Amino acid sequence: MRITAKYSFNDDYSEGAHPKIIEALARTNLSQQSGYGDDDFSKDARKAIRELIGADEANIYFTAGGTGANLISIASYLRPHEAIIAVESGHIIGKEGGAIEATGHKILSKPGVDGKLTPEDIQSAFDESSLFAWQPKPKMVFISNATEIGTVYRRSELESIAAICKKLELLLFMDGARLGAALTSFKNDITLKDVYNLTDIFWIGGTKNGALLGEAIVIKDSSFGADFPYHMKQRGALLAKGRVLGIQFNTLFQDDLFFGLARYANSAAAEISSSLVDLGFKLWAETDSNQVFVIFPLALVQEVEKHFNFFIWEHLPDGSLVVRLVTSWATEPLAVKRFCKVVEEWTKRS
Repeated sequence: MRITAKYSFNDDYSEGAHPKIIEALARTNLSQQSGYGDDDFSKDARKAIRELIGADEANIYFTAGGTGANLISIASYLRPHEAIIAVESGHIIGKEGGAIEATGHKILSKPGVDGKLTPEDIQSAFDESSLFAWQPKPKMVFISNATEIGTVYRRSELESIAAICKKLELLLFMDGARLGAALTSFKNDITLKDVYNLTDIFWIGGTKNGALLGEAIVIKDSSFGADFPYHMKQRGALLAKGRVLGIQFNTLFQDDLFFGLARYANSAAAEISSSLVDLGFKLWAETDSNQVFVIFPLALVQEVEKHFNFFIWEHLPDGSLVVRLVTSWATEPLAVKRFCKVVEEWTKRS
């Protein structure tokens, strides 16, 4: 039964979890397991991820949500005087309630290109904040893939960022809330193994790709990774019933479920995007993954709001609005077609 009257394209976590995950949680419910991520299911999930990244030595830990994954990863790696370089639209800047700053770490922001940080941005931020001891010292670069506006990093871009990080002795951290969508994008040319090889720490998002909740943090430095559970415990992120996360990731990485769900979400977004372009509307950002950013006149927004929920991303000077539409593993095909039909009918009347 649908609770809301209007169909939502607000985000990719409005639904619960994929039926296979619900079934796995129910089937294993009475199995007695060790706590704090030392259960059999978490071990199997770690094994599956290690096989995908080709690194038996990788440390992998599961946490409940994305902001927590970012906060723990950044705060535990950095010393008190060290800072993070990020693009202005980065999730840690405007969408995490100041969580990173609350740990005492400055974020050095740069404009980026198409939502992506560039080597030039990194060099500039480093140069501007490395002159005197009264400046925060850059130590980590934060990127998201897919980005906050749905664009994805190509191999050449990621390699260039990794190279300058190595040159400047900066850690490279990737937020992977929508990593599934990025790696199944038609523009993608990297693998999960590439992500591991080119970053120092990254995480794989389950919350926005079929899981009830959960993210998998992957750490390359084994000496640091060994102490990571202590940081998690101090931040309230080490769950006694870690099995709940392990079961979900173990299920996601069976039978290509994780990537299959992301492919579907991307295809639904692509259908909406291409239809809107065909109707004459301009995209505010390229539709690389499962987010569509399109420019609508106010009158159309008001019409569509009668039938659907979505997010107003930005108000433009000419009075038009940037609308964000997000699709998920559970987006109904008929809802996609209905949305496009509503826009088409309004266009014909206008």
